[in-house]
Amino acid sequence: MGIVLKQSFQNLITTYLGFGLGALNTLFLYVNFMSDTYYGLVSFILSTAFILVPFLAFGVQNTIVKFYSSFEGEDQDRFLSWMLVLPLFLIIPITGITYFLHQQIADFLSSKNEIVSGYVWYIFIIALSSAYFEIFFSWSKVQLKSTFGNFLKEVFHRLGVTLLLLLLAFSIINVDTFLMLTVAIYVVRMIVMLLYAFGQRKPVFTLSRKRNPSKLDRQRTAIIKYSTLIIIAGSVATLLIDIDKFMIGKYVAIENVAYYAVAIYIATVIGVPARAMHQITYPMVAGMLNNKQWEEMRILYKKSSLSLLVISGLLFLLICCNIKSLYLIVGPAYATALYVVLCISASKLLDNCLGINNAIVFNSDYYRVVLAIGVVAVVVAVILNMVLIPTLGINGAGVATLIATVGYSLAKLLVVQAKFKMQPFSKKSLLTFGVIATLFCGFYFWDFSFNPLVAIAVKGTMLVSIYLILSYKLKLSLDINNAIDSLLGTVFKR
Repeated sequence: MGIVLKQSFQNLITTYLGFGLGALNTLFLYVNFMSDTYYGLVSFILSTAFILVPFLAFGVQNTIVKFYSSFEGEDQDRFLSWMLVLPLFLIIPITGITYFLHQQIADFLSSKNEIVSGYVWYIFIIALSSAYFEIFFSWSKVQLKSTFGNFLKEVFHRLGVTLLLLLLAFSIINVDTFLMLTVAIYVVRMIVMLLYAFGQRKPVFTLSRKRNPSKLDRQRTAIIKYSTLIIIAGSVATLLIDIDKFMIGKYVAIENVAYYAVAIYIATVIGVPARAMHQITYPMVAGMLNNKQWEEMRILYKKSSLSLLVISGLLFLLICCNIKSLYLIVGPAYATALYVVLCISASKLLDNCLGINNAIVFNSDYYRVVLAIGVVAVVVAVILNMVLIPTLGINGAGVATLIATVGYSLAKLLVVQAKFKMQPFSKKSLLTFGVIATLFCGFYFWDFSFNPLVAIAVKGTMLVSIYLILSYKLKLSLDINNAIDSLLGTVFKR
């Protein structure tokens, strides 16, 4: 437990550090030192690359974690070596297709924005590097070494981009060099992860086969089936995040991808508490499912839902009620995505209030049902984007994402309700939603005419004070009340 707690705490710190760097890049450096067109191009390249990652990785990053501990001795070495080779069965043909059909792919990607056509290989190299980075990261995780890999995953590339943007700001490099060096950052990150992973356990390649089939030989079919399912799972998760930015680049001017990317990043702040909690609750839920601890899981389900709803509700209010002032700082052009922030913030709030719902469905035997639902959600998202982006622009993409993600979340909620006869809501949930809705109506339409930074500080202070007092007095979450009591006790003792 000491290793788990120590690495969980270290990973939480690096996650927040990476998020802070991402905010600096997204909200300040990109918007001030790169044109909207090129910022949109960067966002399009990265989003398209990330869509490819689950396919190029062949689900191996998850397969390593799931199956590694089931093997011993030579079978472990053979398994790990096989995991390095397995993605090549998709990478090689995809590379060939990219080489021989390069022009056709470029024409497809640049149908609306000609600037995209020269960056097909940038997309592919970033995708390939990211895929193998995830594989090497899993290689080190099964050796119980996750801290350095998490630093590379959350901080390294963002810090590299920060440095490149500063070089761009001082005209030391131009945009073309920035793009090439951005690709290089992802390649270097993969190589560093490779060296670290192989330092923990070196690969052992062997062509010899035992006369009697080993456990690995008997499980190869099951492993391939699992990897295939994980490709679908990873694709669903990635597509719901990045398909909108890709489709915006296909239907409207490329600078709109930049406006949309900034809006998405702002709204993503609401999801940070859930990410932090899930690092702890995922293994807890897995243990409860394995031990059939239904009552304990029911209690955790409701507590996690209420705590996340209260915390994310405050973040929702701070973001949405200050968004107009924030856009005065970021830039008027980016304010065209204001309703995107509202849509995505609402979807994040709903996702958070489901608590450990994802942990339950993805650790249970109903995983395949959720995958099927996810595929339907992606299809719905694509269709809605095709219909709404040409008519509503980037706000249409926000509406499409809201409908698809909310539908996906509600479907997962219904799966848990149907299969486990439990749901996360209570009377306190309704009361919390009432508090959030009341404060939203009271503060969203109330704008200050003075300096936007001061306006954000004043309105934010008022919101935090009123929200915390109401939350405490109404006892919306006993866990949060206990935390406040503990904090106040510590302060007054001093």
